[in-house]
Amino acid sequence: MSLTAERISELAGGKGVKRISVYNFLVSLGSLTAVEAFGNLDLDARLYGWNGETRTAIAKGISEHFATRG
Repeated sequence: MSLTAERISELAGGKGVKRISVYNFLVSLGSLTAVEAFGNLDLDARLYGWNGETRTAIAKGISEHFATRG
């Protein structure tokens, strides 16, 4: 099971969060491993200059995604 669209919207709707960045990142997790996802987060955050709120929302989404997978 992956994150629901509703949960992604909640994470993307936080104060100071770049909504589109969070949404696009989390819906594209696909077949990535947790290590790959967190690595991509670090690279993308530096490349796109994401703020702490955006990074935190994405990291939380990644953690929740992999916590719910069997």
